[in-house]
Amino acid sequence: MKNGRNSRRFALRAAAVSSVAITAIALTGCAGAQPSGPTKITFSYLWGGPEAKALEKVIADFNSSQTAIKVVGVSSPDAQKQLTSMSSSNGSFDVSDNFGNVTGSWAAKGILAPLDQYLAGDGVKLKDFEPAALQQMQYKGKTYALPIAVHTQELLYNKDLLAAAGVQPPTTTDELATAIAKLTKTDANGNITQIGLGNPSATTLMTALGYAFGGTWDGPKNDKPSPDDPKNIEALNWYTDNVTKKFGAAKIATFTSGLGQYMSAQDPFYTGKEAMVLDGEWQAVNIPQVAPNLHYGVIDLPTADPSLAGTTAVSTSTLFIPSNSKHKAEAAKFLAYMMSDKAMTAFTLALGNLPSKTSLLTDSAYSAIPNFDAWLKPLGGKNAQAMASQPYSAQYSTDLGTAFDDVVRGVATPEAAMKSVADKASSYDAG
Repeated sequence: MKNGRNSRRFALRAAAVSSVAITAIALTGCAGAQPSGPTKITFSYLWGGPEAKALEKVIADFNSSQTAIKVVGVSSPDAQKQLTSMSSSNGSFDVSDNFGNVTGSWAAKGILAPLDQYLAGDGVKLKDFEPAALQQMQYKGKTYALPIAVHTQELLYNKDLLAAAGVQPPTTTDELATAIAKLTKTDANGNITQIGLGNPSATTLMTALGYAFGGTWDGPKNDKPSPDDPKNIEALNWYTDNVTKKFGAAKIATFTSGLGQYMSAQDPFYTGKEAMVLDGEWQAVNIPQVAPNLHYGVIDLPTADPSLAGTTAVSTSTLFIPSNSKHKAEAAKFLAYMMSDKAMTAFTLALGNLPSKTSLLTDSAYSAIPNFDAWLKPLGGKNAQAMASQPYSAQYSTDLGTAFDDVVRGVATPEAAMKSVADKASSYDAG
C-alpha cells in the first residue's frame, strides 16, 4: 500500500470495485447435518487496480496451498464503508487493511480483534518485524494488526537540474537550504518557474523534518502528543525561512496551482518543475514506468546533526481482523500466510513497497529495482521514526495536517500553529 499521501495516493489505491458471488452452502437431507467443504472468509481490501490484481494472486496462492480455508477477495476502496461494517453487530468481512496510525484508535474502540492468541500457533514471530513498524501494531501490550508493508521517506533529486546549477546532493539541512535557493528559478516578473523543494504532502514533509531536527511528535515515551517540541518548531521555522518567506507564500501557491497530477506523466518532479522532493519507495517502481527518461537519484533525508543520519519517517500498511468476524481463527491463519516470506515478497515487489520483516531487508529479490535500496537502508536503524498509534492518533493527524497547511501557506507561524494543535490535544481521548 502506498503510504503516505493522504491523501496521496489514497486516490491511487482506489479503482474499480470487484463483485463477489456468495454461494450458499448445500446441506444434506439429514436434519442437523453440518456444512461440508472449506470455511469461507472474506478479505475486503482497500486496494484497487494493479494493486488488487497483485493481491488476488497472493489470495489464489493461499487457497491452492491448503483445503480447509477459502479466501474470497473483495476490492472495496470505501474506507467509511469499511468502518461502518466493523462497527456493526454483523460485519461483512473477516480480514481487511488500512494504515498503522488507526490501529490504536480502533483497538481502543473495541472493533479490532487482538491477535496474540493466534500468533505463536500460526508461526508468526513479532521479533521478525521492523521495530518502528511493529510499534504501530500494538496497543496496551496487545497486538491488533500485522504490517504487510512499510514505507519510508527519502530525498529524491533531479540529477540534470542539480548538475546544471552546480549543486551536490545535500546531506545536511544547511546544505539543503543552499540547494533550495540555487534550484529555485523565477521569470522576469518574479514568478516561480522551478522550485528547489517540492511538497507533494505537507504532513509527510513536516513530520519528517521534525525528525530530521531531532524532534518527536508523540513525546519521549511515544504516548503523548508533542507538536510544540522545540525541535519540531525549529524544523518548521527552517522551512518557513528557506521556502515560504524566501519565495513568498502567494507566489508558491500560484506556482503549485498549475502543477500536473502526482505520479502521472505530468508530475512536477518528473517534468523538472520540482528539483527535489521527499517521497516514498513506490516512486522507484512508478518512475521507470511513467517517466523513464528522468535521471534521478535518492539520498537520505538531510539532517541538522550528524547523529541523526539515516532519519526517515516510517508508516505501515496493515492487515487486521475485525472483532465482529465470525471466523477469527481461520482469518488469523490467512494473516500468518500473508506474513510469510514468500507472500510478503510477492506482494511488496508487485506494489513497489518495502517488506516489514527485517530478514527480508537484504533479500536479493529487491535489488532488481533501481534505487530501491535507498529506501530499504534506513529500516531497522535507530533513526527510523514512526508516529504513534494511540486512541488520539487519527484526530491528531487531522489537526497536524491543518496546522502544517497553515504554515506552508504562511497564515500562521510555526509557534502559533503548533500551539493550536497542543491546545486541541489536551482534550484528546487518552483511551
